[in-house]
Amino acid sequence: MKRWMMLGVALVAFVGVGLLAGCSDDDENGDNGGPTLTEFEILKNYMMENELDLPEMLGTFTIGAQTLFDAGTENYFVMDLRTDDKHGVGDFSEGNGTTDFEDGHIPGAHMVSLANVVDYEAANNTENLPVVCVCYTGHSAGHAVMALRLQGVEAQSLAWGMSAWHSDFDMWSTKVGDIAYDYVGTCWEEPETTPPALESFTNMPQIDSGESNGAAILEYQLDTAVLDGLNGVANTVVLEDCDDYQVFCYWTIADWNLYGNIAGSFQVTPGDLTLESLDMLDPDETQVFYCWSGQTASMTAAWLNVLGYDAHTLIFSANGIIHADLLEKKWGEGSLVPLDFDYDTGP
Repeated sequence: MKRWMMLGVALVAFVGVGLLAGCSDDDENGDNGGPTLTEFEILKNYMMENELDLPEMLGTFTIGAQTLFDAGTENYFVMDLRTDDKHGVGDFSEGNGTTDFEDGHIPGAHMVSLANVVDYEAANNTENLPVVCVCYTGHSAGHAVMALRLQGVEAQSLAWGMSAWHSDFDMWSTKVGDIAYDYVGTCWEEPETTPPALESFTNMPQIDSGESNGAAILEYQLDTAVLDGLNGVANTVVLEDCDDYQVFCYWTIADWNLYGNIAGSFQVTPGDLTLESLDMLDPDETQVFYCWSGQTASMTAAWLNVLGYDAHTLIFSANGIIHADLLEKKWGEGSLVPLDFDYDTGP
């Protein structure tokens, strides 16, 4: 073969290898000429590919105190998030501890801060037991469970928190109320009002992790937007200025028609908010979600915080604003009472 022909073949081969190399890996950031994706889009795609959509994350996310007791607490890795003395009952037990955990906790539980639940579980749950997260009322535990589930951990929240375990820790009974009826005509609407049509937004949240792949962005968002503290808002704050928020009622339409609603709120049936329907949220607004107790809303808010939305749970939700009228999921009636199971004291 003539030398010039050999050089020509080599050149073609070289160019071919270069083209193959340029197309061999999908670059989600578009560095090789593809479309440039935002961090939000990268994270959303990652969550879709890994089945981290909200309906999947909410599946059986709570465990009742009776169920946990019957199954045996030794068969679970229990993490108690009560690292403060918010309850203010440090004298009732022989422990006289400086934290609510030390005053009394589920036997075998570990005291863990919300910020550290993911790392602590990974380092200490050596038997790979199913995880139960415990807090005062179930709100902070919802954030913890969402963070763990998004990392592939089998985790649940103790429904209604330590209030359900023993009456010594009952914080729910002082938090229920009917304050919504003080705002009829302003920020509370009577039953049978037609829900406003859901809006549609094309703009997306901005995430600035500096990372370029979904797993790394997710980890960053968990640390900075979920595990940094409960994204909760008090009912009085919302009811006094409901126009300042994009409010979502996480009930069925039947319940909306039965109980009434926060004025201007949107009705979203559980299961309808997904990665494919995020356009109902305005990234430039602050979202508030309310459900029956605030526990599902806590999970929902945490999931949205991961995606860059400024979402909050209405603490105590329906039980805090229309408790007297609730026909179900009502603290203090039926099975929703403290069960007075034994507990341990001390560190």
